[in-house]
This record gives sequence, structure tokens and C-alpha cells, in this order.
Amino acid sequence: MKWLRKKRVLLLLFIGFTAILFLGTNWMSWFYPIHYKDEIRKHSLTYEMDPFLVASIIRVETNFKTGRESKKGAIGLMQLMPDTAKWALEKAKLPEVSLERLKEEPSSNIELGTWYLSTLSRQFDGNRTAVIAAYNAGPGKVQSWLDEGRWDGTEASVKDIPFGETRHYVQRVIYYYDQYTELYSEF
Repeated sequence: MKWLRKKRVLLLLFIGFTAILFLGTNWMSWFYPIHYKDEIRKHSLTYEMDPFLVASIIRVETNFKTGRESKKGAIGLMQLMPDTAKWALEKAKLPEVSLERLKEEPSSNIELGTWYLSTLSRQFDGNRTAVIAAYNAGPGKVQSWLDEGRWDGTEASVKDIPFGETRHYVQRVIYYYDQYTELYSEF
């Protein structure tokens, strides 16, 4: 009987510790961490973008791992295509940033990716869902879908995006955006 009491006490201590741990902290943030917060915050302020959107795109693109290169050749944390990166570097007038730096250096990649998101946001009048789709499929494709009536650009109609890869991408970015904005009161 004595060993049974010890087990009950240990069980109660474990339950109490677990309850304090989960109720006393934002434990879900362990599953949805945001890395490079300072860089994201800095560049989001500079280019007037929502930092949670930038973080969500990075999460979907590379899960915050640097040095990535996709099968299609996209580079760095925000997986910028080389042609898009070259164009953006020229337009953004970022000094001394090379494609190699974009691949390996988080701050440069986040800056250029955020600048590009800002450009897309202006192009699509701040329509976050269309911006996310354009980041993945390209602004020309998304504009043609909108012009042809194949997609209306709303979050409610994401299921109507003509490309499966882009549809899935938009759904994932929105999912992480919702998680981040729910978990973190501020960036």
C-alpha cells in the first residue's frame, strides 16, 4: 500500500508540474518558433511589411534553415529565384549583395525577400493572399488568373487557385501566419 501512495504522489506532482508548465508559459511557441526575429523586424519596418507574413513565408520556404537551394534553383531563407533576385537587387539598389551572399547570409536574403514582398503588395493593392500566391507562382501568373477570372484573389477562394503547388503553398503560409499571430502578441 505504501508504494501505491508514492505512485499517487508522484503522479500528482507530475500532473501539477505539467499543468504549470503548459498553463504558465506559451508552450505552443516551442512548436512554432520564429528565428531571425531582429532581421525580420528591421526589414519589415523598412519596407512596411507585416513581419508575421515574412516569418510565415520563411517557415514554409526553408523552415529557417540557411544555405538552401531548391531543385529549381531558388536560394536562401526566402528561396528567391536567381533571376528575380538579380532584378530585385538592381531595383532595390542594395550595395554589395551577391547571389552567394543571398544564399548564405540571412539578413541580406530577408531584406531582399521583404523588399520583393513589399513590391508585390503594392502591385496587388495590399491583397495578402494574392501577394503570397505571386511570391510562389510569379506576379504575371497571378495577375492573369485575376484578369481571366480563374481566381478572385480572396483567402476564401484559395481552393480555386489553378496551380496545385501554389494553392498548397498559399494554404500553408496562411496556416503559419494564423498560428504566429495567435501565439505571439507582438513581433
